[in-house]
Amino acid sequence: MKDRKSLVEIPWKTRSSREIYRNKWLSLREDQVVLPDGRESIYGVVTCGHCVGVLPFLDPNAVLLVKQYRYVAKRPTWEMPTGGLHDGETIEAAAQRELGEEIGYRAGRLTLISAYHTSKSVLDETAHLFIGENLVKLELDPDETEFIEVRTFPLEEVLKMVLSGEIVDSMTIIAVLHAARMKGL
Repeated sequence: MKDRKSLVEIPWKTRSSREIYRNKWLSLREDQVVLPDGRESIYGVVTCGHCVGVLPFLDPNAVLLVKQYRYVAKRPTWEMPTGGLHDGETIEAAAQRELGEEIGYRAGRLTLISAYHTSKSVLDETAHLFIGENLVKLELDPDETEFIEVRTFPLEEVLKMVLSGEIVDSMTIIAVLHAARMKGL
């Protein structure tokens, strides 16, 4: 039998998959897997697909954040505009759609700053984060399922909100830290 350290890079094998639940936002499946040491186990996977987030800059030092009640967190949170991709939609198109729906702007320039797995263990979701600049005001109706407050903050204040734990959304935290580094804060 090989030692456990030598098995680190050996992929697990999927024997079978069974869908447990699905709605338009996510699915849950249970996989029968063979581990690198030959033992068998079950593994639950929640699939959400891809999502986007945009940190929108009104000017070089001011960003727009949204405050909305988050059901799972059981409280309202400050965060940047975020959301999932629709079928066939590019990440850039999704980012622009979310900006329009949540803050009523379109970005003249979108810069991809990060793509990451939101959870490395049981959640199959990749977040694509952007900086949005050269904002143009739109006349759009908001998403009917969202109840949102929009407010302008200095980037330095948003960084303090991240560092103090007031902002808890991972997409926003990562985007703000990238933006602060890019601006030398």
